Amino acid sequence: MAGPSFSAIILDFDGVILESVDVKTEAFRSLFSHLPDRVEEIVSYHRDNTGLSRFEKFRYIYTHILGKELSDQEFRGLTERYHALVFEGVIAARYVDGAGEFLSRFSRSVPLFVVSATPEDELKEIIRQRSMDGFFRDIFGSPRKKSDCILEILERQGLEPGQALFVGDALNDYDAALQVGIPFAGRVRPGEVDRFTGRRQVVVVVQDLTGLARFLEGRVC
Repeated sequence: MAGPSFSAIILDFDGVILESVDVKTEAFRSLFSHLPDRVEEIVSYHRDNTGLSRFEKFRYIYTHILGKELSDQEFRGLTERYHALVFEGVIAARYVDGAGEFLSRFSRSVPLFVVSATPEDELKEIIRQRSMDGFFRDIFGSPRKKSDCILEILERQGLEPGQALFVGDALNDYDAALQVGIPFAGRVRPGEVDRFTGRRQVVVVVQDLTGLARFLEGRVC
């Protein structure tokens, strides 16, 4: 088949493997519900930056939206409450359509990795509780940057950027791919705006992992 072939597949987690994006959106709404005049602006910022870590978002919200200093105590309190709000919800979230079949099938033929903005320990525990850990060669989360994690994967696997594919659902995911020079597959939920088609390094845009599996037919080695 014409087109690129890939020796590793790197996947974002929320919105690519699990339909867990809304769980985290509602957590931001709940965290800042005591600020009714600012909560929609905060939620909008979160939605526009779904690929960023919660830690970066909290700091931005306080500095640029609330115009307040974020103390260490407030920061710890926010992160603890956010974790409590999202952890069980993410564990219970359904797969993106086709994700279960995708992981089972492609993990047998090509190394799969997760690179996410979720804190790494939390991410690994969610994946363990979902009995998904056997699908992945390795799992990477914050505080490391996604671009740094991708570079580490390429180095470990002895691959050039063009030999791996990064699958994400956020512009921050795309930006990480662009920094590294790795091909990118964009996942766009049905009914949402496609922000990826026509951008450099984007090789496919799909609605789910069934579509991604079709694209990868004959393209893994």
